[in-house]
Amino acid sequence: MSSPYIVLISGGSRGLGKGLVERYLARPNHLVIAANRNPSATASKSLFDLPKGEGSKLVVVKLDDTVEADAAAAVKDLEAQGIDHLDLVIANAGQASVFPLVRDLKHADLQSHIDLNVFGVLWLFQATLELLKKSKTPKWVTMGSSAGSIGGQQPVPNAAYGPSKAAVHWLTKRIHAEEEWLTSFVMHPGYVWVQTDMGLFSAKVFGLDESGTQQHLLKEGDSHPGMMKVIDEAARETHSGKFWNYEGKEEAW
Repeated sequence: MSSPYIVLISGGSRGLGKGLVERYLARPNHLVIAANRNPSATASKSLFDLPKGEGSKLVVVKLDDTVEADAAAAVKDLEAQGIDHLDLVIANAGQASVFPLVRDLKHADLQSHIDLNVFGVLWLFQATLELLKKSKTPKWVTMGSSAGSIGGQQPVPNAAYGPSKAAVHWLTKRIHAEEEWLTSFVMHPGYVWVQTDMGLFSAKVFGLDESGTQQHLLKEGDSHPGMMKVIDEAARETHSGKFWNYEGKEEAW
């Protein structure tokens, strides 16, 4: 059997990240790395019970995206386990915990979103760069959001999460321009929110009842096949430096 396709997914123990871990792990000949802040937690340990495709394997590695040194430490841990390259990195970990108007935005709230949603992605990219270079078909995917769109800005209070996503969108597009060997793009998982813990919390903050939630939020898992299809088909010439949704349509920055 040929060497496995190696995928690293941050925030891999819950929500969108867990769904991606589950689906990549179900494919044959994949080595899936679920990075999360607490590998000893029940949610992390339960990942080992997920079905595995023929020849596929799961690795769980500690990564707290708010700690600058963690991404480099995680890569050293992986290298110590014999992992010498990465084919795909999905920067999925993120935070959306408050939704203020700009006039009410607190420094601490904006900073906490930037720490995870921007610096967490930046540190992960910097730490995995050399392992991506060793892949024949390296891909970098940032989990984005329409909340970070400038041209299609949504008419809702979102002065902490929105700017953090706009910033990480910019960084990902710039990665495309600077790293000509790499396919790098932003992936939007669907509509406004997906029915993950974070999405359901957000919907509750905005006053959506059960009917509104079912109408406006994608069910958790509905977007995964589409996202994976986009990632599978992605090439530098066609996808890199752009903002894609789970249906394979290009979004406006």
